[in-house]
Amino acid sequence: MSTPLLTVFINVYNYGQFIEQALDSVLSQDFPKEQMQVLVVDDGSTDDTPERVRKYANSIEYIRKENGGQASAFNVGFQHAKGEIVALLDADDYFLPGKLRRIAKEFQKHPDAGMVYHARLELFSDTGILKEEPGFVALTGFIAKDEEKMSKYVPCPTSCLAVRRKIAERLLPIPESLRLQADGQFCFLMPLIAPIVAIAEPLSVYRLHGNNLFYISETASVQEMQRRTKSFMNLMCEVKLWKKNHKREVKGAKTRVFFGRHTLPLEEHQFRIDPPGRLRFFSFLLRQNYAYSNLQTRKFTIYNYLSAVPALIIGYKNKRIFYEWRQRMLERFESARARL
Repeated sequence: MSTPLLTVFINVYNYGQFIEQALDSVLSQDFPKEQMQVLVVDDGSTDDTPERVRKYANSIEYIRKENGGQASAFNVGFQHAKGEIVALLDADDYFLPGKLRRIAKEFQKHPDAGMVYHARLELFSDTGILKEEPGFVALTGFIAKDEEKMSKYVPCPTSCLAVRRKIAERLLPIPESLRLQADGQFCFLMPLIAPIVAIAEPLSVYRLHGNNLFYISETASVQEMQRRTKSFMNLMCEVKLWKKNHKREVKGAKTRVFFGRHTLPLEEHQFRIDPPGRLRFFSFLLRQNYAYSNLQTRKFTIYNYLSAVPALIIGYKNKRIFYEWRQRMLERFESARARL
């Protein structure tokens, strides 16, 4: 087989019930078969995944390894990927027709791009409802040099990502402590080291079911929230560590603001489980204001810093009183400014 242009990399662990639909969605693409490598890395599944995959033996490459977590599966996958482009696919999701042709076209149009990402459809497993994700923001270019774009960037799940292998190798190996959310190494770091390209058209289906970690509802249980928080905070620690060790590659990027906008909302959710003391709540308000300061007027930012001080007295346990007081003060502030 000649060197393929594109590798589709599927990581799977105990998703035998979904793997066939994922593979069928890849093998039915209108993309030249001789230019495509389909690589499946099984992270030690204990269900019927091996039996289901076996029927595709003539069309794919299948690697089975001992269970080590998603990062270890990603590292094995990239060691065996041959394509210039690597399109990622979780085994419980699937591609829509035309996806591979579309992303290959964008990589060819933008030879310096390190990542192409796109919108998705969401499939609710409990109801069978399929709908377009809300609020997708398409950002193209080297966003690390554009503070406004940095503030609007929202990471996508694995099955909406494709990377240029030579640039992705700068981010490898992925720390194997990331047993989950290993794709975050690309989501958060690729925009800091290379231009990215966004496609507003949905090109894959993201399946929502009880085991998702990327997506979790507001009604999630305490255990689910703790699991997500622990995983995501571990991810952020690892990407920050990579950034610290590669300062020259991210020079000029406001990474503190970039990372803060993704960790602060989850930290606020965590307060429901582990209420903060006065100092921790005060620190959170200061960091939150700093993270969003470039979207605010200078006066409003100063106001937010000053209005955080009463949190040292009121505390998080009386947060409702604090937020109501701050809202009243804000309304008076806006009213006084309007009269000037």
